[in-house]
Amino acid sequence: MLLRPDHRTAAAAAKMTLISASDIPTLSLLYKLGHLTAAPSTAKPPPTLLGPSRLPTPSKALNDRVAVIRGDITKLSVDAIVNAANRSLLGGGGVDGAIHRAAGPGLLHECRALNGCRTGSAKITGAYNLPCKKVIHAVGPIYDDYESEKSEIELTGCYTTSLELAVANGCRSVAFSALSTGVYGYPSRAAAPAALSAVRKFLTGKDGEKVDKVVIVTFEKKDVDAYNEALP
Repeated sequence: MLLRPDHRTAAAAAKMTLISASDIPTLSLLYKLGHLTAAPSTAKPPPTLLGPSRLPTPSKALNDRVAVIRGDITKLSVDAIVNAANRSLLGGGGVDGAIHRAAGPGLLHECRALNGCRTGSAKITGAYNLPCKKVIHAVGPIYDDYESEKSEIELTGCYTTSLELAVANGCRSVAFSALSTGVYGYPSRAAAPAALSAVRKFLTGKDGEKVDKVVIVTFEKKDVDAYNEALP
């Protein structure tokens, strides 16, 4: 069936909004453009369970493989996107709902067969109508101020498991939404350094070279500000 002209225009516009992995600015580029400023040598990184406890030596190899963008994760043409899912994996609000709507009913059908997922872990599916190849559904914790260490263990578990699933499924570019910082109440300024500690540990580990690019996708200003502070 031929599309009407207005439908063709809409379809072309939608296609033009897609962003490929190579077009997402790396930290190296952001430093070069002055959008990020390196931390002073006397700075101390925010304390996280996975560290580092001291400011690491600047690494171009890492800065070339970590990227950040503010926008719509459903428009990224990467190998895998990481959904901020709930334990049922059957969709919800926010990023979760947006990913399910963009993917179409096939995603929900596949998720029904996964029997949910525990907090702090993740499962992988096809991407259906999304421009990526896979969707990794990570279940972040509902933040508990009285058990903040447990919350951090579960949050970093999401990032680590997601990267392990990406490698196991041949995905070399992975884009993360800001897990748990929405209705689950994880403070953005605590979540960002915890997430980055997990990403850094994985990329410098035995399977790190199997990932070419990790993309941090922010949307709300509080997450943008938190990552701008934590990344250097």
